[in-house]
Amino acid sequence: MRKVKTALTIAGSDSGGGAGIQADLKTFAALGVHGMVALTAVTAQNTYEVTAVHDIPTNVIAEQIDAIVRDIGVDAAKTGMLHTIPIIETVAEKVEEHGFPVVVDPVMIAKSGARLLLEEAIDALIRKLIPKATVVTPNAMEAEVIAGMKIKTIEDMYKAAERIAKLGPEAVVVKGGHVETGEKTVDILYHNGEFTEFTSKKIDKKTTHGTGCSFSAAIAACLAKGMPIKEAVAKAKEFITIAIQHGLEIGKGHGPVNPMAYLYREADRYHVIKSIMDAVRKLEKASLDESAMPEVRMNIAMAIKYPETIYDVAAIPGRITLTGRGVRAVDCPEFGASRHLSKYILVASKYNPEIRAALNMRYSREAIEACKKLGFLISSYDRSKEPPEIKKVEGMSTIWGAEQAIRNAGGKVPDIIYHEGDFGKEPMIVILGKDALEVVDKLLKIMEHMKNVQGKNS
Repeated sequence: MRKVKTALTIAGSDSGGGAGIQADLKTFAALGVHGMVALTAVTAQNTYEVTAVHDIPTNVIAEQIDAIVRDIGVDAAKTGMLHTIPIIETVAEKVEEHGFPVVVDPVMIAKSGARLLLEEAIDALIRKLIPKATVVTPNAMEAEVIAGMKIKTIEDMYKAAERIAKLGPEAVVVKGGHVETGEKTVDILYHNGEFTEFTSKKIDKKTTHGTGCSFSAAIAACLAKGMPIKEAVAKAKEFITIAIQHGLEIGKGHGPVNPMAYLYREADRYHVIKSIMDAVRKLEKASLDESAMPEVRMNIAMAIKYPETIYDVAAIPGRITLTGRGVRAVDCPEFGASRHLSKYILVASKYNPEIRAALNMRYSREAIEACKKLGFLISSYDRSKEPPEIKKVEGMSTIWGAEQAIRNAGGKVPDIIYHEGDFGKEPMIVILGKDALEVVDKLLKIMEHMKNVQGKNS
C-alpha cells in the first residue's frame, strides 16, 4: 500500500515563481504530500505583468496526466490556468477517465490584469469542467462570470455559490477577498445543501500573488490526505491566511504569498520548546531566592515567529516555583500554557517581531533600580487608570497595559515593563527578549546587581 499521498497540479508555469505550478508545488510540500505536474502553459511573467503565453499541445498535456496515473497514482488533483477550449476539453476528459477528485480553480485573470483564460473558453470551462469538480474555488469576480450575476455583498456570495452548485460540482467555495466586508474577509462554502462561512481578519498587504493557486492547492492536498471537504477548506483557509501574512515583499507589483511560512511556523515549535527547556535548566541551576519569585509564581514564555494567538506561545503549565531544592519548573513547556505572558508577547511582537519571549519576576524598587543601572529600556503603566470597559473583558487588562507601556516608551518595545499593582492585583515586573535564554540572562543580571548592591550596603 502506498503510504505517501500524492497531489497533481494541472496548471501553467509562472516564471516569477509566485503563482501557477510553482505555488502549487510549494503548497503540496508544506502540507506533506508529494506534488506532481501536468503543465498546460508556460508564461513569461513577474509580479506586475504577463508578457507571453505558450500553450502546451493538448496531446502532451494528456500524456503527462496518463503517465502519472499509470505509475504513481493521484489521490487528488487541482486545475489552474487552462488557457484554451481544447486544453479545457482535454483536462475534462482525463478527469472523467481517471476519476480522481479535482479542485477547479477557474483562473481567468492574473493579478496584473492579464487574461489567463480566453474569453471564448469560459463557456467550455462552465459546461465541461466545473460539473466534474469535487470543489470549485472562484473568487468573487470569477463567480460573477460563472453564476451570471453581480456580487457586492455576502448575501450575493451565498446566492452565487448556490447557482454554481447547480452546474454539478460537489462543493463550491466563493472567495470574498474582493467583497467589501469591513475588517474581515469571508469565504462561503456550499456543500450538501449547507452553507459554511470561513472568516479571517483582513490583511493589509500586497503579498497576494498566487493566493488562489495556493488556496486551491491546499484544498487538494488536504483531500489527498483523506480530509472531508469542510475540514479541507478550513485548513486551506488557515494555510493561505498565514501565507499572505508572511508573503514575500519582492518585485514592483503584488509580491507572492509564502506557502512555506506554514511549514516554517510548525517547525519553529520544536525550537521554542527547546529554548524554554534550556532556559529552565539554567534557571534551576541559579541561586535564586524569594526576592525574585512573585507570589503568583514565575513563568517563562516564548512564541513561534509571527504569533497570532496564545496557542502560538509556549510556557510552563503550573509555572515555576521555589522549593527546598531551589527553583523548579512544575511541568514541561506546552503551547497555550500562559495567557498572561502570551498577551505581552503578542502585543510586543506587533511592534518588534524579534521580541518573542517574556518572564515575570517579583516587583521591587530595588529591582527597578538595578534595571536602570544595567541600562535596560524600562517602561510602566498604571493599572489604576485602566478604563472600566477594559476591566470588564477577560484578558484585556494585560493587552491594554502592554500597549500603554510601549506607547510610553515612544513606540519601542522595552526590556522591562512593570506596574505597581491595583486592588487585588500583585505588582509585577515582566522581562521581554528575543528568546527564553535571553530573558533568563536578564533576570540573572538583575539579581546579581541587586546582590552586589545589598553586599555593599551591609
